Amino acid sequence: MFDTMTMTKAVGAVCGSLLVLMLAGWAADGLYTVGSTGHGAEGELTQAYTIDTGAGEAPAEGDGAAAETVDVAALMASADAAAGEKVFKKCGSCHKMDGSNAVGPHLNGVVGRNHASVEGFAYSDAMAAHSSEPWTPEALFAFLENPKSAMPGTKMSFAGLPKPEDRANVIAYLAANP
Repeated sequence: MFDTMTMTKAVGAVCGSLLVLMLAGWAADGLYTVGSTGHGAEGELTQAYTIDTGAGEAPAEGDGAAAETVDVAALMASADAAAGEKVFKKCGSCHKMDGSNAVGPHLNGVVGRNHASVEGFAYSDAMAAHSSEPWTPEALFAFLENPKSAMPGTKMSFAGLPKPEDRANVIAYLAANP
């Protein structure tokens, strides 16, 4: 049953498979190994690259307040409600514009309305504490950047809109839909 040709083919197949496996391992090491040993000076793994998120950095002396201050009035003057409608799709998974509540309260007429003022919605204690304050464009602008840091304790789990233009456009869209 096993003749010399069959045995030669079987051994050749095993050797060929091992050769392919060895070459694939060598190629993977070449692509994914950091440095010559993969360890830093003190035996720690070295990081191949760093993603700068800007978190935790203190502003420089000269540009601290100037870099963080955004002229909300100027952004609102140039805001585009049509572009804000497109960005609002991110908000639309939790908020509605038809007067009915969903996971979050409806946002009809939110600009100028007091915090936590939609009847029948169970707001967080943090939001209810601000119920006497109106949602001004400036307040919405700060809240939409990062809801969790603007109002610690809010139930809103949205990460925020980092681009000031997107926030201004969404506020213009919300203001256009009373």
